[in-house]
Amino acid sequence: MLLYMSNSAQATRSTPRHSVSVAGAVVRDDGRLLAIRRADNGTWELPGGVLEIEEAPEEGVRREVLEETGVHVDVAELTGVYKNVSLGVVALVFRCKPTGGNERTSDESSAVEWLTPTEVTERMTEVYAIRLLDALDGGGPHVRSHDGRRLIPAR
Repeated sequence: MLLYMSNSAQATRSTPRHSVSVAGAVVRDDGRLLAIRRADNGTWELPGGVLEIEEAPEEGVRREVLEETGVHVDVAELTGVYKNVSLGVVALVFRCKPTGGNERTSDESSAVEWLTPTEVTERMTEVYAIRLLDALDGGGPHVRSHDGRRLIPAR
């Protein structure tokens, strides 16, 4: 039996799938940045997670930051797009301003702290620290790729 598959169906089948995540680079008026220590692996990161199908990116950022930290935010501009080429995850990072709430941990975070930029570089791997530092420089949105551990230089 001969099966016919349209070009678009063939392309869809061979097109790599990506996951989209969102994160908040939450900056206080004093310049400190909101960070979490993940409960599952102990690494320091900015709050964020997988964008739900029905969510706008800004809604996803507000939800993820609140779930992981207890902090309410206003979402401002997109500051960067970061692709993990090993996992096929594309992360959209938005600069945010805290508007209320009380810092608390969650099932996903074992610590929630406001860090200085120096503390960010000391505690986080470069692929997460750069996301917060990029949000501070005002030169975005930045587009960067990494392998999960190290940044991949732009070509």
